[in-house]
Amino acid sequence: MNKIVFGIMLVLGIGMLASCGDANTVEKKKEKLEKLKSKQAELVSEIKTLEEEILALGDTSSKTNERMKYVMVTPIANSAFEHYIDVQGRVDGDQNTTISARAMGPVIKVLVKSGATVKKDQVLAELDAEIVKRQIDDLKTNLSFVTDVYNKQKSLWEKQVGTEVQYLSAKNNKESLEQKLATLYENLDMYRIKSPINGTVDEVFVKIGQNIAPGMPCFRLVNMSDLKAKADVAETYASQIKQGNPVKLIFPDLDNKTILSTINFTSKVISPMNRTFTIEANLTSGNDYNPNMICVFKVIDYQNKNAIVIPVNTIQKTENGAHVVVAQEINGKKVAIKKQITVGKIYQDKAEILSGLAAGDMLITTGYQDLNDSEQIKY
Repeated sequence: MNKIVFGIMLVLGIGMLASCGDANTVEKKKEKLEKLKSKQAELVSEIKTLEEEILALGDTSSKTNERMKYVMVTPIANSAFEHYIDVQGRVDGDQNTTISARAMGPVIKVLVKSGATVKKDQVLAELDAEIVKRQIDDLKTNLSFVTDVYNKQKSLWEKQVGTEVQYLSAKNNKESLEQKLATLYENLDMYRIKSPINGTVDEVFVKIGQNIAPGMPCFRLVNMSDLKAKADVAETYASQIKQGNPVKLIFPDLDNKTILSTINFTSKVISPMNRTFTIEANLTSGNDYNPNMICVFKVIDYQNKNAIVIPVNTIQKTENGAHVVVAQEINGKKVAIKKQITVGKIYQDKAEILSGLAAGDMLITTGYQDLNDSEQIKY
């Protein structure tokens, strides 16, 4: 067979060399081309005749090789399989708060800037409290006088001079003014905007001279050491996600940074608005996280540390069930064998196989679509 093919190539090669060295007219070249084509047709006919004669004698190797399909195989091995529930969440914190003023008036001092580290009860800004301060000064003057009167009445009463009513009246006047002064000091403190937590000033909303009222946001503070990941999960997964479930937390804005954590809280109440419940996981300490940053929860709800795992796309489904195609060597020949399988959990492009395959099987991963059972293959 190889001699015949070689003969064809030799004739064609000689013809090409002859045509290159021949300077004859186009008609002569065409004539030579026709002769070569005629010889080629004769050789092809002879090849076909010989193949039919060989096939008739019982040797099917040449025809089988032509039909043999090339495939790619992957040996199956036991590996770990994990199934996840994917939920989009966010970074949150109990100490992530917006501070408002408790009194009304213009801002006269802003004592911090964005990014400043503050402590609990530190004054962040002050409002104009001139009226309250004048009231305090007046009350102090009155209290000083009333205190002197009380002290004199007390001294006289101790010497049994004067009446008890005069002593008690002086005492009552003094205590009443002291209570009023304490109240004014409390009112004065309301004109100071203080930090309720230790943390960092994330944003300043007020400016000097701006008139503000109670309830208006003035500062936003965050305690970066007390952040957590939080997500709202569809009630469908209420029986699958429990406190203590391991979880992978992925942060797309941090180049898909991934950390391992544990679900430490699952709410017991389903929200009637969106039919979800809340889950939370602790974050490791670090300065990378920001409140409201997107965080993807990958909650592990199933694990098998010694599973048969194959690509999902290699599984074919028919009316008889699911099957894959593996390569086996039978009587010295490599053939494709269809195997019925039982599929377990599926996650993304991986499937867990519960039965039908074993470690060491050669799974056909490319070229399996059109294979027939027991069809001869190459790889």
